[in-house]
Amino acid sequence: MLIVMDNKATQQQIDKVVGAVEAKGYTARPIPGGERVSIGVLYNKGAVDASLFLGYPGVKDIVPVTRPYKLVSREFQPEDTLVQVGDVTIGNGHFTIIAGPCAIESEVQALTIAEHIKNSGAELFRGGAFKPRTSPYSFQGLGEEGLKILAKVRTETGLPVITEVMDDSTFDLVEEYTDVIQIGTRNMQNFTLLKRAGRSGKPIFLKRGLAATIDEWLMAAEYILESGNRQVILCERGVRTFVHHSRNTLDLSAVPVVCKESHLPIIIDPSHAAGRRDQVIPLSRAAAAVGAQGLMVEVHHAPEEALSDGAQSLYPEQFAQLCRQVKAIYGIFND
Repeated sequence: MLIVMDNKATQQQIDKVVGAVEAKGYTARPIPGGERVSIGVLYNKGAVDASLFLGYPGVKDIVPVTRPYKLVSREFQPEDTLVQVGDVTIGNGHFTIIAGPCAIESEVQALTIAEHIKNSGAELFRGGAFKPRTSPYSFQGLGEEGLKILAKVRTETGLPVITEVMDDSTFDLVEEYTDVIQIGTRNMQNFTLLKRAGRSGKPIFLKRGLAATIDEWLMAAEYILESGNRQVILCERGVRTFVHHSRNTLDLSAVPVVCKESHLPIIIDPSHAAGRRDQVIPLSRAAAAVGAQGLMVEVHHAPEEALSDGAQSLYPEQFAQLCRQVKAIYGIFND
């Protein structure tokens, strides 16, 4: 249930309603909005009697929440969430492009790619320091050395950096070096990790699981918000199907559904969906047309030498072409 306060409600009135909710054994979660504060009622078992709170001074309305996810739903928060990363705003009609190599291999490699993508229009730099790989014999990343290289990229280029955290034991380390923390597809339902992300002060980039429904994905985001962190970015990166012509199947239909159901921004990762370089640009164009708020794209200056995912990484000149095309397409629908 959502208690909507009047836009002239005082802090004292808000505090009194919060106290009344908690006196009934529920959890009250104040949610500041553009014009007024709303109070989410959580941990209720069954329906809550709205009449218990309608008579309090400052209460404007009571809205029942029908979705299993509460804090991420549009019923709780009609306005879009804007995630601020340095000078970059993710959401609100701005198309954000995140790019970089799959894995950080060396300082020279990272800085070379960072300069290329910045010149083409990317606003954040991605790169894996810890790499979850299907094979235990594949390159697993440079670990803390890779994080230090990411910090050097930020210092040298001014680009905020995003990298994946693998587990709770390395969360503090990743949090120290990065601007945005990614939770990868294999960890989407790692609930201990989600709760830790909820206690972080950094934005969280939450990828959809390989076979997760949209409800499961949004419930994973709910764990993060429920633990206190409202800076969540969703990422659709393709789901596992029966096809062999691509690595995964990009679910573009998820974009309008998520935009209808949730206030959180959604970004598309065409690289992991495609798994093949020649599909990345067409999928990126489609993502811009369907209303996604941005892209995460893998780029490498020498993909034939890449230690991870070279086959799906764009050459810098291809990435420059992608940036021009997707921004033009997005502009058509957001003038």
